[in-house]
Amino acid sequence: MKQLMKRVVVMWAMTSSFMAAGQAKVNDQRMDQDIEVAENILGTLARQQFGRRNFFPIEVNGTYLPGYGVTFRLPQGSAFNLYMMKSSDMAPAIVGGVGQGSSYSYSYGVSTTLPEGNEEMIARDKSEKDRTTIRSKSPGTGRKINSDSVNASNDKKFLEIARGFLADYGDVISQLRPEEKIIITNRSEEFGDFEFKWRGGMGQGRSMISAEAKRDDIIQLKMGKITRDQFLSRLTVVNTEPSDKLDPDLEVLSSMFSRLYRQDLSKTYYTEGEVSYERLKDYGVVYFMRVYSSNQEDDNRWSMPTLAMENVSTPERDKKVKELYPKFESDLKDNLIEYARTLRSLKDDEQVVLNVKLTKCVGCGIPASLEVSVKNSVLKDYGSGKITKEAALTKVTVKKVGEQ
Repeated sequence: MKQLMKRVVVMWAMTSSFMAAGQAKVNDQRMDQDIEVAENILGTLARQQFGRRNFFPIEVNGTYLPGYGVTFRLPQGSAFNLYMMKSSDMAPAIVGGVGQGSSYSYSYGVSTTLPEGNEEMIARDKSEKDRTTIRSKSPGTGRKINSDSVNASNDKKFLEIARGFLADYGDVISQLRPEEKIIITNRSEEFGDFEFKWRGGMGQGRSMISAEAKRDDIIQLKMGKITRDQFLSRLTVVNTEPSDKLDPDLEVLSSMFSRLYRQDLSKTYYTEGEVSYERLKDYGVVYFMRVYSSNQEDDNRWSMPTLAMENVSTPERDKKVKELYPKFESDLKDNLIEYARTLRSLKDDEQVVLNVKLTKCVGCGIPASLEVSVKNSVLKDYGSGKITKEAALTKVTVKKVGEQ
């Protein structure tokens, strides 16, 4: 009896320690470190899976949302797809523009280490001169790729990587609460940054895949309370084609922020293109923005459209970028309160999150990115007049990620 009680006490203590760790306040620095390590593990697993150590780098991006969990993105719209194609599947490749009769095209942004100041210019430049196109020879001169079989094979391999990571390395993210999740998805947060398209009618839209595990199930596996097979059976796996279904109110808010931060309206930083978003079940909605401050005219001269400034030197440009940051953050919070209150499809306890990647400014001390969030219940209370704008603003959470 005493031995039984001792085992019960030991198991209770182990479970309590896991629970206490999950409920403690998150150490942001440790969370960032854990995510960096996990990103490296996922990239390594992908390289091992395909037996290629010196081909295209695989970019993995992880983000933590309190109350939801950590999402790792291995977008198949990135070099990941080409990485996974066996060389024997590809016709002899030609680097250059897309010519007549091409079977397919594949374009990806080239990521390199650039001199200080040039990163922003390259990030904004969507022209063909900053892309590499790999294409097959014209029909009849080389072997075509069967896009459907390649996509199916890639999807299977993606899920093998995701399942293996969650089972073997999910506990690397040590601070999650038991109900929070780890999600691995091939969906990018910047849908327009990458082009992957088949020509000549080969294949349809690629699948959107995700695999997720609750922290509690990861704990159960590590403690030996469930087997690996039982753990894998508990994973939530979604494999679906992109849907054309739109959430009208979420789309409208996306268009609002796209318009608010165009060069002619913004007085601080500005965005280009559309602001994308992702609806997360039982959590809310996340909007993704990338904002800029300037256009580089030559090695040391800039223009700053929102300030109507031309021929600005690099030191002056950096000084202005730094000065604009406090107003940008303040305006972002204000706009979130004013415009997100128009949402109708969220539950009271769900959140609206703005995930913003900031303009490059080396040594300026501004964040690399921001996560600005507020609960929908706050937006509803403000919209109905139950609380003042000042009170609503105090309930907006701002998380600064990294420092430039």
